[in-house]
Amino acid sequence: MFLSSAAGCATVGHEFPAGQVSTIRIGETTQNDIRATFGNPWRTGMENGLRTWTYGIYQYSLFDDASTEDLLIRFDKRGIVSSFVFNTTKRSK
Repeated sequence: MFLSSAAGCATVGHEFPAGQVSTIRIGETTQNDIRATFGNPWRTGMENGLRTWTYGIYQYSLFDDASTEDLLIRFDKRGIVSSFVFNTTKRSK
């Protein structure tokens, strides 16, 4: 986690290759595939007894709009992606 308060800014989490989210395939992509593509998760957890990994970067400023991106991946008992959610405040180009 990185936190900076210089000039009224704060950053939490770490960057990840958000452009690679489209490569995730439900029922096919493994935990090893995810780690190879996105690196180590920023947070890990459990939901209904199954593993979850979260990647996220949250940048806040007193003078500008917040810029956030996060990816929550849920794995089945075999370590295969069962679902994922990607959210961003960045506008599409």
